[in-house]
Amino acid sequence: MAPLDLAAFVLFAVAWLFYEPLLTALGKRRGGVINTDMTTIRGAWMRNMTVRENRFMDGQLLGHALNSASFFASSNLILIAATASALFGGENTFRAVSALELIKTSSRALFELQLALVVIALVRSLLDFIWSIRQMNYCIAAVGATPLQAPEDRLNAIADAVARVLNPALSSFNRGVRGYYFALAAAAWLFGPMAFMAATLGAVGLLVWRQRSSAAATAIRDLRKLLEG
Repeated sequence: MAPLDLAAFVLFAVAWLFYEPLLTALGKRRGGVINTDMTTIRGAWMRNMTVRENRFMDGQLLGHALNSASFFASSNLILIAATASALFGGENTFRAVSALELIKTSSRALFELQLALVVIALVRSLLDFIWSIRQMNYCIAAVGATPLQAPEDRLNAIADAVARVLNPALSSFNRGVRGYYFALAAAAWLFGPMAFMAATLGAVGLLVWRQRSSAAATAIRDLRKLLEG
C-alpha cells in the first residue's frame, strides 16, 4: 500500500471510530446537537403517551419508525450482496474495473481492501438497523403495557423507562443511517487516496453541520427549549 493510501485509510478509521465521541462532546456544549435534543423531545412524547386514553397515534408513530428501519435493513442487504459479489469476483472483476479510467487501484490486493472496507461499513450499518428493530419492538411492548390509569409519579417513572428503551433504539437507527455516509466515503477510495480523504472529511463535515447548524437542528433546539421551559 502506498503511503498516501495508508494515510487516507488511517484518516478514515479515525473519523469513523471517533465521530460518535465527537458528537457526544458537541452535545454537551451550548447549542447541542440534534441527537441530544431529541432525547428530551422523546421523553416528553412518552410522558404525553402515559396520559393519553387513546394511544393509537403512538403505536402508529412507532410503527412508522419500525418500517423505516426495516426498509433500510433490507436495502442494506442488497448493497452488501452487490459489493460482496464484486469483492469475490476474482481476477476478471479486478481487470474489468482496472480498465476504467476513473478507478485508481494499483493492485488486486488494494482493490479487494477497498471493497472490503465498503462491505465492513455496510455490515456495521446493518447490525445497527437490526438492533434498532429489536429495541423498537421492545418499546412497542412497553407502550402497550403502560396502564391507562395510575398515580402521576408512577406514570412519570413508566414514561422515563419507556423513553430509555426508545432513545437507544432510535440512536441505533441513526448510527445505521450514518453508516451510509462512511460507506460512500470508503467507496471514494476507488477513485484514489485524495478522493478518499476528501470524501471522509466531507462526510464528517456534512454530518456535523446537519447535527448543529442545519434548519432542522435549529428548529429542534428551539422545540427542546420550549418543552423544557
